[in-house]
Order: sequence, then structure tokens, then C-alpha cells
Amino acid sequence: MERDPRFREVQRFRQPWIWALLGAISLLLIIFGPISWGGLLVVGGVAALLYSLRLRTEVRADGIYFKMWPLHRSFRQISWSEIERYEAKRYSPLREFGGWGIRWTPGEIAYNVSGDQGMWIERTNGRAVLVGTQHPEEFVRVIDRVIDEAVQ
Repeated sequence: MERDPRFREVQRFRQPWIWALLGAISLLLIIFGPISWGGLLVVGGVAALLYSLRLRTEVRADGIYFKMWPLHRSFRQISWSEIERYEAKRYSPLREFGGWGIRWTPGEIAYNVSGDQGMWIERTNGRAVLVGTQHPEEFVRVIDRVIDEAVQ
């Protein structure tokens, strides 16, 4: 099988409001001291984790691959035979999934980093996966093309 991805996207937590919030919390810990070194260490740890997190998505000849590094060491794969239906979808991360990151709801799991667009994938086992993307039209176009090539 071909291993080179036809589509690749890497997303990171770089929203300014996240860093402003962490900075404000750190500033409050310093101003309303005595300085809480433990609190600053926790905020620093959260900031380091958020800075290192990245969602990597790939479309390959044999399926869709994604991983949220460093939480996933290897890719999660959804093969074409497991997919019943897929579509680009606009969604509300807070209302539908309670936020960003890896989020579970009954029968659904979402992997999202930023924005409100994703690839909605309904699997043959009845469970659905939403993978956030900044390029939904290209994502769908590449999937369509890869599936068409596999059929021919």
C-alpha cells in the first residue's frame, strides 16, 4: 500500500485567547502573592502541554489517519471499509462536544484543535468520529479522489 499521504494537515493550539488566559492567571498568581510557585508550575505545565499538542491528519490510499501528539504515539486509522458515510461539517465545539481536544459523547468522539469545521465520519460499527480541519473542502475532495481510484 502507498504510504505517502495525499492530504496532510497539522493543527496546533495557537489561539491568542488561550495564551492570554494563561498569562492572566500567571499574573494574578504573582500579583496576589505570596507567589504560589506550585500554582505557577501548574500553569507552566498546562502551557507546555498545550504548546506541544498537535493534531496531525492524513489521507492515504488505505484510509484516514490521525493522531493527537503527545497523547497518541501512533496514528489512529479508519480504513475505507469502516466508513459508511463522511461529510465536511460545521459544528459548535463547545455546544456539541464541550470544548476542544479529544472529546467523547455517547457514540461519538471528536478530535479538534481550533475552529468550527471538521470531517464527520460515520463508521459501519455505529460510532462516529469528527476530525477537526481548517481545510474541509480539500479534505473531502482528496477522500473522494482516493476512493474513486481504489474502485477503478
